[in-house]
Amino acid sequence: MPAESVTNGADHDIFRPVPRTGVIYVMAEAAARGFRYGHPDWANLGQGAPETGPLPGAEARIRSIEIADEAHEYAPVGGLMALRDAVAQLYNARFRRGMPSQYSAENVAISAGGRTALTRIAASLGNIHLGHVLPDYTAYEELLTIFRAFVPIPIVLDRAEGFALSPARLRAEIVGKGLSAILLSNPCNPTGQAVRGGGLRAWVDIARQLDCALIFDEFYAHYLYESAAHSDGPALSAARYVEDVDRDPVLVVDGLTKNWRYPGWRLAWTLGPKQVIDRAISAGSFLDGGPSHPLQCAAVPLLDRDRADGEARAIQAAFGAKRQLMMERLRAMGMYVDPPPMGAFYCFASLEHLPTEIADGHAFFRAALEKNVIVVPGEFFDVNPGKRRSHIPSRMRQFVRLSFGPEVQAVRMGLDRIDAVIRGA
Repeated sequence: MPAESVTNGADHDIFRPVPRTGVIYVMAEAAARGFRYGHPDWANLGQGAPETGPLPGAEARIRSIEIADEAHEYAPVGGLMALRDAVAQLYNARFRRGMPSQYSAENVAISAGGRTALTRIAASLGNIHLGHVLPDYTAYEELLTIFRAFVPIPIVLDRAEGFALSPARLRAEIVGKGLSAILLSNPCNPTGQAVRGGGLRAWVDIARQLDCALIFDEFYAHYLYESAAHSDGPALSAARYVEDVDRDPVLVVDGLTKNWRYPGWRLAWTLGPKQVIDRAISAGSFLDGGPSHPLQCAAVPLLDRDRADGEARAIQAAFGAKRQLMMERLRAMGMYVDPPPMGAFYCFASLEHLPTEIADGHAFFRAALEKNVIVVPGEFFDVNPGKRRSHIPSRMRQFVRLSFGPEVQAVRMGLDRIDAVIRGA
């Protein structure tokens, strides 16, 4: 909900209203009804957080961190060189074996979480048209509003086309709208669709030819299913199709939050051309000051190729089973997920065939909340910077996003209660 304006004695606004992102809004509403993390009677299918415990086939979870004396000091704004190098070497090993152009530590900047990384990039953009796809991650809305140097331009994806953007249409959007950069999550939050294989190669080729920067939020790169897991696993990245790491206009943002299942660490990185990374680090010097020194030290071993690949395969097995469970249950309830998610850990479900009183995302959210279940209305993913499309009803109003990120017991409990909501309606 919008924040109240703060006024001074002259009775004019000093601080603007700052809205919560969609996910934070639903979590606040749930907290007002008694939700807290770990509460046994709540099913949190709303927040985008993976289960953080042990998984079969994965390395043991880190339980403690030893802090050296020097780690009590500030770390460099761009991150520790040891961690920057570990990130670069992981991408080289996974995606660039035998290629003449390789990433180095100078192609990497470390930040305190993905939003911080994206904010640094946004602060580094010039006076350009920045494309963003719909639907996409809710936090992009305020990010694309607050910085006035660039103009956000929506690229609307159609459910009938599988929420996909073909290379031919990508080229048309760039040329027709004069785009100099495009931001998107891949795999996508909330639909789970992924640009991959030959399609992703074509995207990178087009970006290179037209000098249009592609900013890939790859926070779900380990969460791949079915054909995506077989052909693109253990991880998906545009870095595979970059020819020259310092010339191709491709930025990758990732971190420990989702793909290593350490959301509480708030540790992320940006990978791209050295010149762009330098500018993002400069932005970090006044925006955030840099990430935690002790956590960076502890993160270096997590970037080992074998350890990272083991984590990815363990995720795909465990989350693939939960994906199948959720899709089957939702289909039986009359909530359709079409196309099915090929990545991430969400089902973007249509409510159009449900009873009228719960066929709206916000109404469904309220009804689920009565059963101690948290979901996110689809309208929050219809990213609308500056509310420039206020006269158009959201195309996402009959959708809801449900997460199969939590442990399977919580997913089952949440689905059972949603079933009761629908039967009651």
